[in-house]
Amino acid sequence: ERDVSAGQHRAAYGGLALAAGLPEPEPELAQALYDRHMSPAAWRPYPDTGPTLRELRRRGVPVAVVSNIGWDLRPIFRTHGLDELVDAYVLSYELGVQKPDPLIFRTACERLGLPPAEVLMVGDDRTADGGAAVLGCPVHFVDHLPVDRRPHGLTPLLDLLG
Repeated sequence: ERDVSAGQHRAAYGGLALAAGLPEPEPELAQALYDRHMSPAAWRPYPDTGPTLRELRRRGVPVAVVSNIGWDLRPIFRTHGLDELVDAYVLSYELGVQKPDPLIFRTACERLGLPPAEVLMVGDDRTADGGAAVLGCPVHFVDHLPVDRRPHGLTPLLDLLG
């Protein structure tokens, strides 16, 4: 339940640092490490993210980001020029539930104004993201790989949409 609140997320990451054998840091260092983890500079989108989202926008296909995350990732999307290509964000820490809970997917469908059968869930976690199928959403999985090893994971989606 790390991602159901910002406080739980911070506590989980602090606990991971200690479990990894790092000495208990000063409060300022702990804050700096945590802030670095959440900074847009620490994140890189997959190479085909921008082109795929732009093509979906051109086709009039609405996009929601549904994420198990304990903090606001909108600044990352803004920094990388992707925010204007997203119609809705449904983030676990804001909703208080994590995938695969159907509520998170139902909320995304409602925010897009579409019935689940017309919303394709794209994800990299068969258990968490597969929860969308309970509502009747088709689900497409991409490989969870480092950015430089998955240059074209999203591009096939455009063929699925016709």
